[in-house]
Amino acid sequence: MTAENRPAFDGLEVGQVVAERDVELTRDTLVRYAGASGDFNPIHYNDVIAESVGLPGVIAHGMLTMGTAASVVEEWAGPGNVRDLQARFTRPIPVPNPGAAHVQFTAKVGALDAEARTARIDVTVEFDGQKVLGKAQALVPCS
Repeated sequence: MTAENRPAFDGLEVGQVVAERDVELTRDTLVRYAGASGDFNPIHYNDVIAESVGLPGVIAHGMLTMGTAASVVEEWAGPGNVRDLQARFTRPIPVPNPGAAHVQFTAKVGALDAEARTARIDVTVEFDGQKVLGKAQALVPCS
């Protein structure tokens, strides 16, 4: 990517919120993601199996959650400008039937490197008032 397509480094401040999104996950969302990703693990569609392995019921795919976090950062940073993304899966997101799980994504500037002209973006992902990803961070080059 050229520098013109990157977010401006000047004006960024640690703690600044750069993107937010509320996402509704339904069982239909999980079916579509399973088809697109090829992840047909039954814990993502069968309550009996999910409960038999100690889960509260069907849960959202972890990579769906992480991919959505990446897309929130990329929406701000621009296509191709998320150099690195990492996270730890800390809690599952149960998806009711019927109904939906409402997940909040907030991307904030966590650190700035003036020499490299990069921003570390920390992404908080919360469901039901609790974080579901730990240490979710993206590295974004800036102009």
